[in-house]
Amino acid sequence: MGKLRVYVDRMSQPARALLIFCKVNKIEFQEHLVNLGKKEHKQPEFRAINPLGLVPAIDDGGFKLFESHAILKYLACAYPSVPDHWYPADLSKRAKIDSVLDWHHSNLRRGSAGLVLNRALAPALGLPLNPQAASEAEILLKSSLSILETVWLSGNGTFLAGGYQPSVADLSLACEVMQLELLDRRDVDMLLGPHEKVRKWLEKVKEVTSPHFEEVHDKLYKVSKGFRSQTLNANPNGNAIASSRQSKL
Repeated sequence: MGKLRVYVDRMSQPARALLIFCKVNKIEFQEHLVNLGKKEHKQPEFRAINPLGLVPAIDDGGFKLFESHAILKYLACAYPSVPDHWYPADLSKRAKIDSVLDWHHSNLRRGSAGLVLNRALAPALGLPLNPQAASEAEILLKSSLSILETVWLSGNGTFLAGGYQPSVADLSLACEVMQLELLDRRDVDMLLGPHEKVRKWLEKVKEVTSPHFEEVHDKLYKVSKGFRSQTLNANPNGNAIASSRQSKL
């Protein structure tokens, strides 16, 4: 196979998970930016890689694949140098990881992505903010964080589903939670404050994937800093926020 090509925008949480995974596991790859703010994911060139027009996607020597969980699992199996704990050969352990990943898409991801999009990120993508959708997503997110705390982090291990070492599920969900950085700091504290296990788990994921976790999240931190700066200076009707966010990506 030729060199792995990954198509990403680092503002995308699943794209960040893929990049961190490759860097931590020393998988050689070429990173191709698909700028979501410029709608490059809608262009024919990228749709030839992923007809759905979503990041991330990969081309591994002519084998094209999209959907982040499928990509992570494929790479864990296709590259012998990847340690077993990321996606274990043991079927019972693997099934537990799959159960977390399946739950993620319908719960934590819907809540987190929906809240961040409709409360903060939408103008940068040329969309209007939607307070009602944000409120509905916040309800789902709070429920999901509670389940993350009481179910998926209820085992003896440090990581999800009772693991003693990180899996692809830990990386995927950690990057999802990190998207909350785009919200006002008070909102982040309100959402994560009640969940000590979640906060400790997130710090542990950062630790075991250092320095790559922080490096890959650098763009998110910079955009978040800009958002919060504009929030402090915005007028009461929020026009300064919307105007600024249209140019951040």
